[in-house]
Amino acid sequence: MIPADFDYHRPQSLEEALRILVTTEDAKILAGGHSLVPAMKLRLARPSAVIDLGRVPELSQIRQDGTHLHIGAMATHHDIESSDLLKKKCPLLPEIAAVIGDVQVRNRGTIGGSIVHADPAADWPAAIVALDAEMEVLGADGTRTVSAHEFFVEMMQSAVQPHEILTGIRVRATGPAVAYVKFAQKASGFAIVGVAAIIDTEEQSVRIGVTGAATKAFRASAAEEALQGKALTSENIGAAIEKADAGVETLNDIHASAEYRAHLIRVNCRRAIELAASRT
Repeated sequence: MIPADFDYHRPQSLEEALRILVTTEDAKILAGGHSLVPAMKLRLARPSAVIDLGRVPELSQIRQDGTHLHIGAMATHHDIESSDLLKKKCPLLPEIAAVIGDVQVRNRGTIGGSIVHADPAADWPAAIVALDAEMEVLGADGTRTVSAHEFFVEMMQSAVQPHEILTGIRVRATGPAVAYVKFAQKASGFAIVGVAAIIDTEEQSVRIGVTGAATKAFRASAAEEALQGKALTSENIGAAIEKADAGVETLNDIHASAEYRAHLIRVNCRRAIELAASRT
């Protein structure tokens, strides 16, 4: 199908982009376009204007920012997959980027577009919550920071408001003891259940982010608490993962039943933790 008529803007700066967004009713931000363009073709989305951020250079930067790493919202999955800085300082991000979609998707899709879209089956949310990331959001009143546990509000709904722009993601560096394991929907590559695990060997703790299983990504907090201060033996991991889906209402759809998703949470938690532990 053909989209409804719309105005097209290609700003050269973030300030110009924000000005257009704030002064234009029903305008939409265009990042990689993998979610917005199909919705427009189906006329599920009918924005009056599209603001293409492709020529705002600062939004694509990946850099060290003091004690944090800064990933621009327009950094593509391929940018993240191939970043030497991230491979060294935050290897979970390149590992996840490498299993998103296909080559075409990784070359054009962006981390910012993905997480603002808040698809419950996307891969990035598992990393965002496991890393305790901070999202930088720009609006008319300036920049605000949104924590990972506040960012994903509900299915297809993030904390970014209509007249705001996600500009970047900030994460702390980690060691090499990380892993991402997912059971993917074969046609699309989306996660039916994906689990990101980060092991902090000094604090003897594990952070576990889960995507695909519920209406939004979540931390497997009960499993994390069960492993706090304990050796990552098969017995301890086995006991902890039985709590991984505690308090979670798993999705039930044509791809997997709620019961099967709960099973996959436990299976993938074990696999991700054991894989991460093998990398210490």
